[in-house]
Amino acid sequence: MGHHEPRLAVLIDADNVSYKVLDILLPEIAKIGNAAVKRVYGDFTSSAHACWKEKLQKYALKPVSQFAYTVGKNASDSALIIDAMDLLYTKHFDGFCIVSSDSDFTGLAVRIREEGLKVYGFGQEKTPEAFRNACSRFIFIEQLKDIVPEKSALVDDSELRKTEEKQKLANVPVVKQLQKKELPEKQVDPASQPGEELYELIGKAIQSVP
Repeated sequence: MGHHEPRLAVLIDADNVSYKVLDILLPEIAKIGNAAVKRVYGDFTSSAHACWKEKLQKYALKPVSQFAYTVGKNASDSALIIDAMDLLYTKHFDGFCIVSSDSDFTGLAVRIREEGLKVYGFGQEKTPEAFRNACSRFIFIEQLKDIVPEKSALVDDSELRKTEEKQKLANVPVVKQLQKKELPEKQVDPASQPGEELYELIGKAIQSVP
């Protein structure tokens, strides 16, 4: 028998997760199995979700838009739970990925696991313990971010060396002048001037100013 790749239903709470995590989140889910269903829940008529459009198209995510019918009530959570139960009863899936930091999905995770399926939770470190423990495995989004190095953190050693050389050579005229004025008997290559001697020369020059 060939290897069976787990079929996964990926359900993302857009009201609780930033669109920015998708670039690292979806490849991580691909390591677990095949994301046969990928749905994102939120009020996409809201300007707050306008940035999701590009990611929805890029990753072929199905948006499930829910209006906020009542203040203080999250219709998106209800839609996600209803869809999850519908998908569960099809018996076409081996596991669910619930992307949210909301404890409201604790009961859903418990119910899915009662059917013998895996539940993979993805959320921030602030996610309540109840939801984390209800999942078969919970992955912190912050830890996924650590896997991807920030561009600003990638330093080119050659560029560093060039900068250091420029700074060193920039000191050459100053050091030459100080040597002639304060230490004429001691001629040292300014480009290789040790730090302590350079400070000594500058200090003497400052003291000699009327």
